[in-house]
Amino acid sequence: MRVAVAGAGAFGRNHLRVYRELEAAGSGVELVAALEPDSGRAAEGQTAYGIPVYSSLEEMLRADLRLDAASVAVPTVHHHAVASQLLDAGLDVLVEKPLAASLREADELVALAGRRGRILQPGHLERFNPAVLAIESRLHRPMFFEAHRLSVFTPRSLDVDVVLDLMIHDLDIVLTCAGSPVREVRAVGLPILSPKVDIANVRVEFESGCVANFTASRVSTERVRKLRFFQPRQYVSIDYARRDLLVIRLDSGVPGNLPPEIAAMVAAGKVDPAMLAKLAEAGGGPNPGLSFHKPEIAPGEPLRLEVESFLDSVRTRREPRVTARQGRDALALALEIQDTMVAHAHRAGLGNFFEASA
Repeated sequence: MRVAVAGAGAFGRNHLRVYRELEAAGSGVELVAALEPDSGRAAEGQTAYGIPVYSSLEEMLRADLRLDAASVAVPTVHHHAVASQLLDAGLDVLVEKPLAASLREADELVALAGRRGRILQPGHLERFNPAVLAIESRLHRPMFFEAHRLSVFTPRSLDVDVVLDLMIHDLDIVLTCAGSPVREVRAVGLPILSPKVDIANVRVEFESGCVANFTASRVSTERVRKLRFFQPRQYVSIDYARRDLLVIRLDSGVPGNLPPEIAAMVAAGKVDPAMLAKLAEAGGGPNPGLSFHKPEIAPGEPLRLEVESFLDSVRTRREPRVTARQGRDALALALEIQDTMVAHAHRAGLGNFFEASA
């Protein structure tokens, strides 16, 4: 299978590396070209991988490369233009998140892939985090999610706000796990160090009654990537960075020395998320009535697992693990959050500041 990478910037370089590693491992894939208009990055890619690096997509497609598939890791504003040309040329495409810059562009890509019979997979990397893969068999009606994704400021990905840059990972995972339409969105966000929103807090309620709180910041003093969720009689904590999982269960035989309010909720089959989290994560020893379990997590680099899954879909023609429709839905929620943040800023009298920074 002959592949190319469009974009040799910060994340495109990772795609180049993974394809070359798979090639060296005898995985039936060959990295044959890259696209990068920046002459400095193009020279680096050509030296590092010994492949032609084209300055334009048209030039790459005119070359006799016999390409089967490509990764798209160009800035978000160019996702639609690059991915649509690749799909039209008969290639299967893995597009870094978000799928496109607008819902119209995303819908056009989904429709084009359908007409051409091509694989179109959005690059929602965290779906391939080993800790996330391990929770799939453990989901049974999650009712409350809490996601925190904090990062220190860097000049990377400033073409989009923090919702499309960081939060969209958690939006995609929660949408998949909740399995219910969105009923209501509340959101607040502000630009701090860039022209776009750098910190945001969001509350999403689903038709099922499930509620999710999201916090994302790219101006933090620390790096945090965690997701917690609560479902009947169980609390699950995922640390994306450490790729580990903690499962805490309320045992059916509740000891009498549990706090009365907890015992009453357990007896009624109800679990208050905040109180359970406090019990579960209060430092040190085991709590009465709670059983702790750290499942064994299969090791693996999320990007390599994502690319391997994409290549498997290309070979087998099976629907990708993360579908284009799911990428489109995550983008739709992200854009609704952006609109809600703007409305909140105007209600709060921050419209001038928000507009001046947008």
